[in-house]
Amino acid sequence: MPLTAVVLGQELRDLWLGGRALVLSLAFSALLSVLAYLVASNRALNFLEQRETVNLTLQVTVAVGALLALLTAADAISGERERRTLEGLLLTPVSRLEIVAGKLAAALSLWFAAFAIAIAYIWFLGRGVSIAGDALASGVVVGTLLAIFLASLGLLISVFATSNRVSLSFSLFLLLALFAPTQLPSGATSGWAGDVLLRVNPLTAGEHYIGRIVVDGRGWSEDVAWLSSPVIAAALFAALALAVGARRLNLHGGVSA
Repeated sequence: MPLTAVVLGQELRDLWLGGRALVLSLAFSALLSVLAYLVASNRALNFLEQRETVNLTLQVTVAVGALLALLTAADAISGERERRTLEGLLLTPVSRLEIVAGKLAAALSLWFAAFAIAIAYIWFLGRGVSIAGDALASGVVVGTLLAIFLASLGLLISVFATSNRVSLSFSLFLLLALFAPTQLPSGATSGWAGDVLLRVNPLTAGEHYIGRIVVDGRGWSEDVAWLSSPVIAAALFAALALAVGARRLNLHGGVSA
């Protein structure tokens, strides 16, 4: 068995059998249940509003799933330092690259769990307008790309952070900064500068692509250019997390360690 799989198996046991991932997944399931109940109880929704409801549910799934992956990755290294378990891991006959790869893959399990939970809700809400299939397909593609990007970003921060609190706080700050353009009024993003801002930001680009498919009913290839930013961010930061993490993984955080 590849040693990366050994690290992954141990990380998954710590996350899921330890209860952290299970509690987060149950909380997310409760959130979707409340959202679905509020929407389903409104019987006056028209065709377009039903599409927007599915889009909202899918956007929440992608955002929360990526957030869980980010927080798990941000705790992966700095948390082990504070719990004084990293030294024992470094003494095992496993390379640092395999340790980082296993921890990154384990963090992504939170996203896939969140998406698996959301499947039934999205199918239920989208069955009347026949968009559940397209919604789920676009959601798993965009969500996986964003989860890889954010988990890799969180892992990089965790490698260099001097404490777990710093790692989690800085990761949340960056996530809020990336989500900030979604709160701008529509007029602020209508010009060329706003369009560039939405396309460059992986989170806004991914959300826009999902909205075009689910709400507007466009084809997959019509707006595929919006996926450029999520694809580049996922590939670039995953490579950085593996390369830099394997090189700088040690018992002490900080850029000079």
